Amino acid sequence: MIKQYFKQAIAQLHQQPVISIITVLGTALAIFLIMLVVMIQQVKVAPFSPESNRNRFLHVRYMSITSKDWREGDSSNGPMSVRTAKECFKSLTLPEVVTTYLAFTRTTPVSLPGQSATGADIRETDDNFWRVFDFAFIQGKPYSKADFDAGLSVAVITEGVARTLFGTTDVVGKTFLLNHASYKVSGVVHDVSTLADSAYGQVWIPFTSTDSPKDTWCGGNMGMFSVTILARSRDDFDKIRGEVERRRDAYNKTISESTGFHFIYRNRPYDQEKQAIAFAANWEPDLKADRMHRAIIFIILLLVPAINLSSMTQSRLRQRVAEIGVRRAFGSTRLEMVGQIIMENLVITLLAGIVGLIFSLIFAYAGNVLLFSQPYSNTFNPPTIDASILLHASTFLYALFFCFVLNLLSSGIPAWRASRTSIVNALGGKTY
Repeated sequence: MIKQYFKQAIAQLHQQPVISIITVLGTALAIFLIMLVVMIQQVKVAPFSPESNRNRFLHVRYMSITSKDWREGDSSNGPMSVRTAKECFKSLTLPEVVTTYLAFTRTTPVSLPGQSATGADIRETDDNFWRVFDFAFIQGKPYSKADFDAGLSVAVITEGVARTLFGTTDVVGKTFLLNHASYKVSGVVHDVSTLADSAYGQVWIPFTSTDSPKDTWCGGNMGMFSVTILARSRDDFDKIRGEVERRRDAYNKTISESTGFHFIYRNRPYDQEKQAIAFAANWEPDLKADRMHRAIIFIILLLVPAINLSSMTQSRLRQRVAEIGVRRAFGSTRLEMVGQIIMENLVITLLAGIVGLIFSLIFAYAGNVLLFSQPYSNTFNPPTIDASILLHASTFLYALFFCFVLNLLSSGIPAWRASRTSIVNALGGKTY
């Protein structure tokens, strides 16, 4: 039966080439626009290396702190200090692992002795960073807990930095200058896209090897660091948030008595979806409103072409009124006629949807800077896109779903009207 529907759909495309071309292009354009919106959202939440565990991430990038000595409503907002991260998050018992790292990258000169320097994006981390994020190592390995505790000057670098400095990726054990300080390479990883916002860097070093932990304010409670929590399962999120809140209350009592400060989390930690739209410490994003906004965009992008395509479908059906009458005369029910017309139109919609999906993938690769630019990024490097970021099973499922909905919207009413035509009028070529 499906094979027959496919043959009939192809025959309809050949019989009315102009209408068919407009129908296919209109559907392809609709799917193209919708999938661009989907992809822009997917790169923020879909898992890809080195953030393959995004579905288990909880983030505390920023927070707020206030004081009993300040005016009501006043707060200091930003990342936390290492001490705060240790007391409030590293001591959690429910997560699989917790990592503390510099909240943003710093563009820092790297070079070899006697050679000119080049800028590289540096991120300072702890040793747990390599357990939370799954980097693909080409050579060597990450720095260990012993290296981190000892504050050794060791580094993991990307293959791009390795080739720039040494001309090869076989550089484990070699040294280079990072802001005039000597660091030894412990491992080399594949280049990381800036779209991996939490893991991104070009050089990673232990923050115990720098003075960054000393850069604090508000009594040593606020600083330059963020935390990512890797849960054992998404089912543990509420329990972890409960433990985080208990730790906050206990720590607030401790610092309030001695310094008068008081932490405000605004329902942090956030999961990956909520973190993707959070850009300020003193503002909690409205996830429901963001989802509603995307839903409205999808509805508009589906309704507008569906209205136009329905007229095309109606035009094709006018040429088949007699055929519909004959089928009704030989016993086809109205429901069978509606199902057949919708299925035939679905074949055309799916063909156009494949074209639209291909166009959207090509445009995403070609226009990655335009589509995926990060307004609050601390790096000048453009976002890089590869198949692992865009080609998820969910991408094709979204495309298939939108093709199905667009098909129902554009062919449902014409199919119903065609099935309502009386047998006598249909045999006479009339549509009423």
